[in-house]
Amino acid sequence: MTSNGLDEVRIGVVSISDRASSGVYEDKGLPALQDWLGRAVRNPITWVPRLIPDEREGIAAALRDLVDVQGCHLVLTTGGTGPALRDVTPEATLDVADREMPGFGEQMRQISLRFVPTAILSRQTAVIRKQALILNLPGQPKSIAETLEGLRDAEGRAVVPGIFAAVPYCIDLIGGPYIETDANVCAAFRPKSAQRTVLTT
Repeated sequence: MTSNGLDEVRIGVVSISDRASSGVYEDKGLPALQDWLGRAVRNPITWVPRLIPDEREGIAAALRDLVDVQGCHLVLTTGGTGPALRDVTPEATLDVADREMPGFGEQMRQISLRFVPTAILSRQTAVIRKQALILNLPGQPKSIAETLEGLRDAEGRAVVPGIFAAVPYCIDLIGGPYIETDANVCAAFRPKSAQRTVLTT
């Protein structure tokens, strides 16, 4: 635990793109993930980034390394979740899974369907490997923020919950650090019995 009373969190962020990883264009996935998470999570974060091509074995190897070697508590991927032949992120994610958490993908599609009917083509999923949660997110920065944060009305009230509201409690249940969020970005939900008072300076 750090001096501010909050546990350090190790977060792996993985952008999966043939063209960005080869330098054809600038990657926007990693900055989008780090920007949103940096605003939402109050704990000190150690980032472990990866920019890799759409190769099933390479993606699976990166996920194993982030959890088994780097000790990440949470891993988020972006890209490679559509139906195109090169989109293999969900398969690679399932390759490393101890358990699947399908509710995350279901909720991401519900959010995206409010904008485009092609959201049903998205194959995002989530899994648990050891004591880490791995989440597949969409490839577009705007969609990343929408799925994590959820949707709000004109007055700023939450209309559709984002998936990140459930992430801290999930990590509690698998033995990870207690994650505090900034409620102005995303209010984490925990049952009263699971809530802690964190003393901060």
